[in-house]
Amino acid sequence: MTTDRLDDAAAGGQGPADPLLTPVMIGRLRLRNRILSTAHAPSFAEGGHPRERYAAYHVEKAKGGLALTMIGGSTNVSVDSPSVFGQLHAGDDTILPWFRALTAGVKTQGAAVMCQLTHMGRRTHWDDGAWLPTVAPSALRERAHRAIPKAIEASDVARIRADFARAARRCVEAGFDGIELLAHGHLLGQFLTPHANRREDALGGPLERRLAVVVDIVHAVREAIGPEPALGLRISGDESRAGGLTDDECVAIARGLAETGAVDFLNVVAGAPYDNLGLAEWVPPMGLDEAGHLASAGRIRAAVDVPVLAAGGVADLATARYGIKEGLVDMVGMTRAHMADPYLVTKLAAGEEALIRPCVGLGYCVDRVNQGKAAVCGHNVATGRELTLPHVIPRAGGARKRVVVVGGGPGGLEAARVAAARGHRVVLHEAAPRLGGQLLLAGAGTVRRQTLGVVEWLVEAVEREGVEVRLNSYVEAPDLLAEEADAIVLATGGLPAIPDVPGTERIGSVWDLLGGGARPEGHVVVYDEIGTHAAAIAAEVAARKGARVTFLTPDEMPLQELGPTTRAVALRALFTLGVAIVPNRSLAGLAPRGNGVGVRVQNTLTGVAEEIEADALVVENGTVPLDEVYHGLVPHASNAGVLGLERIDENRFDFPVANPSGRFVLARIGDAVASRNMHAAMLEGMRVAMSL
Repeated sequence: MTTDRLDDAAAGGQGPADPLLTPVMIGRLRLRNRILSTAHAPSFAEGGHPRERYAAYHVEKAKGGLALTMIGGSTNVSVDSPSVFGQLHAGDDTILPWFRALTAGVKTQGAAVMCQLTHMGRRTHWDDGAWLPTVAPSALRERAHRAIPKAIEASDVARIRADFARAARRCVEAGFDGIELLAHGHLLGQFLTPHANRREDALGGPLERRLAVVVDIVHAVREAIGPEPALGLRISGDESRAGGLTDDECVAIARGLAETGAVDFLNVVAGAPYDNLGLAEWVPPMGLDEAGHLASAGRIRAAVDVPVLAAGGVADLATARYGIKEGLVDMVGMTRAHMADPYLVTKLAAGEEALIRPCVGLGYCVDRVNQGKAAVCGHNVATGRELTLPHVIPRAGGARKRVVVVGGGPGGLEAARVAAARGHRVVLHEAAPRLGGQLLLAGAGTVRRQTLGVVEWLVEAVEREGVEVRLNSYVEAPDLLAEEADAIVLATGGLPAIPDVPGTERIGSVWDLLGGGARPEGHVVVYDEIGTHAAAIAAEVAARKGARVTFLTPDEMPLQELGPTTRAVALRALFTLGVAIVPNRSLAGLAPRGNGVGVRVQNTLTGVAEEIEADALVVENGTVPLDEVYHGLVPHASNAGVLGLERIDENRFDFPVANPSGRFVLARIGDAVASRNMHAAMLEGMRVAMSL
């Protein structure tokens, strides 16, 4: 295998080098370490182009020290493969100026950059772009994207082959170091898998014939780009489903590709993204094991003579290091880990591994893209906002301020961290004996227990920045007026909102259940008005503790606010535990029934009422703001609590002077304003701190 030896000399020649930090050769390209960000579509494209926001996102990771960033996840090459998830389109020359600016920016920071090219086949929509039918080897519908494709013809294959070659040539002209062809789930992969290819002609049948179609396109691309740029494919290591590719077939495919002589690397991912659970197994959220991708890659690496990369969810350095040391892979993709902390490699090289902000598998990034929204990290709010928010916090100009933060949930912790990093003196009051706020409740469920990693990082961060933390500190407006603060940030959160229906005194909240205040016994009804994770966690916990659980929602689909990967994993947990899920039921009230309750519900479509006998009802209805302190401080604040929005496009607030005799600036953030989520609270915390 053409890779550099893992040198035994660390800096200064003392001790073995971290295997993740040793260089590696990919074809003729020398990379500075073994960590890359694999191709993905953050939905930052504008008009199919990678403009300023897109480029800044990738340049930041290059600054952070990784060896290679692959851009353009699912960059389309053909008109009948529309970019319906905010992907790039490399099917014409208008993309060239944007490509050139991006590659120059990344290379200036010492990293290499490649572009992934694809035709999505059936894995897209027909009713967008040019409104052409999707194409695939066989006219089989994919459940995830729902289109019934046209069975591809030889003329289509010839046209798409030429499209791949032209797009690859554009990439090389624009300065990319290499090209990755996507042969997992998309058209090239659909030719390979019997799950999508049932043909018996020259485009199907035995594996050798199916592979020949892909190999022909590989040769066309190599001829178009010449011998110098690296060329590789992202391939399946095991589709892990009946009727799909087995691990032995995946090894045979890898061997066949490597033996062409045209391929410089293979990038391996496991799973089959043909439905939402398959997508989750490909890009694992909380509740799924991530190590399977390395095992699949290891089988392929043992069989081929080209470097093998791993994509698909390695989130921590220990797992990545294991993959390199054990010879399973030559490079490790840590894509979502770089969304959580683009300076991961720099911190590792500096011996500051403990400072890395961890990816905890929230899935917020992937799911937002699949909901038609731009990707953001659940708890690093600067990711995707590099043009306006810093990953490395700069010191503030001007006088050092005394900043008082009330509330130790994620929003308050982020506000305190950033304000202290900017050089301000920060005091943080938390009424509870422990920092973390609602995240402590979120961590109670099996599926979401990794959320506690966010709390741990934030707590350690505020300690490092010298924030004065006061626990068990319940403060009211007069207490804060005595603080002589220049700025007061209220992150006091909210309390569970109880529906206004008859019998409210008998309703419990998910907080009661997750916090241990209510013991689930007998038949527990969980009513979810909101559609996020909270009610699912409560239902899971109740079922694991032995209760029979019925899950009610007024929505037509449970957990409607979640994206497909996190929803699929959460629902699988509930179904496995025997939870009965009943949609289209709104809560109408409660009535006493012996030692239990009669839960009165109404069908949201027919209006038909019914009653469900239960031992307890637990409700998720969001929160109502804890804002008494805020209203008590407004008359004393120079801005009267107003956050000016004139610079919101710059992610800054203004503090207009509404009360010239006011003694401090007042801001409230997160659920203290309105019931939302962790990301919203942390974004507001950072915006306020950066505006002081």
